[in-house]
Amino acid sequence: MKQTLLGLLLLMLAALPGQLRAQDVPADAPRQTARLELDLETYSSDVDVLAIPEDSSAVLLIEREPRLSRNSTYTFQKLDHALHTRWTKPLEVPERFYLSRMCAEGTMVYALFQDDFLANKLWVAALNSRTGEIRSSTYDTKINHQIFGMKVLDGNVFVTVQIEQHLTALMLNLQSGEFQFLPAVYEPLDSQLTFLADSVAKQIKFVVSQTNGVKSRLQVKQISPQGKLLHSEFVQAESNRSLITAQLSTGDSTNRLMAGTYTLRDNRFSQGLFATDLTQGLTPTGVRSSLRFYDFLNLKHFFDFMSPNRQARLRQRGARRLAAAREFRLHYRLLMHDLLPSPEGYVMVAEIYYPHYRYSNYWYGPGSSLPRNFDGYRTTHAIICGFDRRGNLLWDNTFVLKDVESVSLQEMVRVQALPDGRRFALAYLDDQEIRYKVIDRTAPAPNDLLVPIATTLTPNVKEKPSGTTHGGMQAWYGGRFLAFGYQHVRAANWHGRDVFFVNAVDFN
Repeated sequence: MKQTLLGLLLLMLAALPGQLRAQDVPADAPRQTARLELDLETYSSDVDVLAIPEDSSAVLLIEREPRLSRNSTYTFQKLDHALHTRWTKPLEVPERFYLSRMCAEGTMVYALFQDDFLANKLWVAALNSRTGEIRSSTYDTKINHQIFGMKVLDGNVFVTVQIEQHLTALMLNLQSGEFQFLPAVYEPLDSQLTFLADSVAKQIKFVVSQTNGVKSRLQVKQISPQGKLLHSEFVQAESNRSLITAQLSTGDSTNRLMAGTYTLRDNRFSQGLFATDLTQGLTPTGVRSSLRFYDFLNLKHFFDFMSPNRQARLRQRGARRLAAAREFRLHYRLLMHDLLPSPEGYVMVAEIYYPHYRYSNYWYGPGSSLPRNFDGYRTTHAIICGFDRRGNLLWDNTFVLKDVESVSLQEMVRVQALPDGRRFALAYLDDQEIRYKVIDRTAPAPNDLLVPIATTLTPNVKEKPSGTTHGGMQAWYGGRFLAFGYQHVRAANWHGRDVFFVNAVDFN
């Protein structure tokens, strides 16, 4: 009887969700090939990780909060492809400044700091990650602003900021120490704005939404590395379609694809995707002749996050509306990633999210509604679509996510093209596990694959993380990602350690 009960228990444990037995691990499961641990704790430090695909390295910016001094200390740390430390360099940050953004151009790393009390004051540190040389510049824009995004082109830093009720762009010239607000970019706060640093075309490319309250269109603005407006054009649709937001491909004037989302009525929600080849001409009414629209109902995998029965009912309802020549409006919000080049053209990745609210239990009396407080964003799934260079949809697929939440709207999923040029790996960190999916065009694949974060690469050493916080992932090089965060690791004999870890995750 005891043996029977033990057997049943083992079968039940083996069937628990999220647990993969050794023989069940897929052939394309990632391997964790290197690990770095730093003796740091969350309450006294902060670490920003930046992958440098250019030379297969990574740079850490480590902030330590001393116990007896008011001022934090900062250090750059360079890691090679095996996560070995090559050098460390102290960074002397002016008092009261905090890190706002960090990005790279080639092997140059740029860290943007903002004054904690005077939002008009900025400080930029430029690190040559090959030599360790650091130079810095200070800027006083005289105008308070909130920072949204940062890109670098030819050593000049471009920052999108909010000034009062408008979005604009600020260029910081690191050579001269001068700055300028770009007059070509000055949009209402409710506009959607994306921008790209195109090192091929040597341009900063903005896509801005514009609306008259009924319909919306997009405006493309191409700006030189010195901040001069080179070209501007509008992209709009006919009939009842409005363009919400879009991303541009990299490349010169002979290769210009735009892909984004459109709506039928409400500019808050997307009905489907569109793509257009900007090298093609206009119709007599000023509309792009190459505009192509793809309703979500026509995508093969968009509704994979639903149960099969619910998905079937939705598609049947949509088919009935279409047969009756009536609109079937969908209500989805999409956060688009930058377009990725592929052998066939480009790949678009977008995350579907919704704002979440927490309702108060306090009752105000008859006829009153429960008050609600904004509680962040939840992401349900990510779509990935392949387009040719003319905007024709070649394939689509979906990665269904699990309980992904964030306080601010940001990309939660990381994407990496695999060396065979055909497949793409999508991954994100979920507490102590890496959840992933390998996309091969429209081929079906599981959405619940995971591997636990390895705390040691030594065979037969038993360790277990009891918590992972402030974690994240970045696409690195080849088929590799970086996974990182703070952990408490429990080892044998009740020994434990608190560390900040960086793991190399290899999908090759």
